[in-house]
Amino acid sequence: MYKAASRALLCALLLTAASAASASEDAVRKAMNAFIGKPVVENVRKTPYAGLYEVQLDSGELIYTDEKVGFIIDGRIIDTERRIDVTEQRRNELMAIDFSILPLENAIKQVRGDGSRIIASFEDPNCGYCKRLWSELERLDNITVYTFLYPLLGEDSYVKARNIWCAKDRAATWNAWMLDNRQPPNASCDLAAVEANVKLGRSLRVQGTPTLFFADGRRVGGFLRGDQLEQVFSEIK
Repeated sequence: MYKAASRALLCALLLTAASAASASEDAVRKAMNAFIGKPVVENVRKTPYAGLYEVQLDSGELIYTDEKVGFIIDGRIIDTERRIDVTEQRRNELMAIDFSILPLENAIKQVRGDGSRIIASFEDPNCGYCKRLWSELERLDNITVYTFLYPLLGEDSYVKARNIWCAKDRAATWNAWMLDNRQPPNASCDLAAVEANVKLGRSLRVQGTPTLFFADGRRVGGFLRGDQLEQVFSEIK
């Protein structure tokens, strides 16, 4: 009977704590929306770092504040003990997707080895970090890469995306440009796929290139070295 009473008391305390946390998070949400002047806060969560609250905006951006919204931090939290970018890690968690929603027919497909490790990337042909990424991907085996052309950097990017997508051999033309800096020859065709990629990328809040999606749905924004790619692949079951 004593144990049952103890369990009941513990449950009551946990519920009270959860209710208090929820009330604090709701207060932060209301105060942040009031400060910004419109309802743009999607989610609020208390972090284990210095009493800060994580605020997710409808743009996908993460910012931090205190319980009273007395200050706002627009930047990254770095966990020095674990040496990780907490903000980037959290943002990737929040922005993960169901990989099956990607229209793979709109991507350039390349397979090496048995193709068992799958990755999709949104890339601008004029993105320097995309070129660096391909230098790393070139060294990996047993992968399937789906490249979604995503011209963000101006008219020349769109022209290159057109010439690559409309080429007789899309993969060879893409690789020639990304790896050897050989200009894609002029070509024309129906660009509905590229236009759909741009629309899809915006809906997924792809704001920079490269943006990578792995088979388990995780997102990584930015360049990864070969060893970092291998680490992610090793974590996917």
